Amino acid sequence: MDINEKESYCPYCGESISLFIDSSIENQEYVEDCQVCCSPILISVEIDYEENIYINTKKENE
Repeated sequence: MDINEKESYCPYCGESISLFIDSSIENQEYVEDCQVCCSPILISVEIDYEENIYINTKKENE
C-alpha cells in the first residue's frame, strides 16, 4: 500500500482539503466529509500507468 497526500477543493464551501490516496488501487470512488464544512463529498480517483493521480470532487447528490 502506497499512501499519497493530495490537495483538492470542497465543492460546497470551496476550501482546500487534504486527501490521503492509496495509489495501489487504480480506480476509486468514495464519500468523505469535508474537513471544514462537514458536507459529504463524492471523491473519484484515477491512477494511470505512470502513477499520475487524478482527483474529481463533487457534491454527493449531483
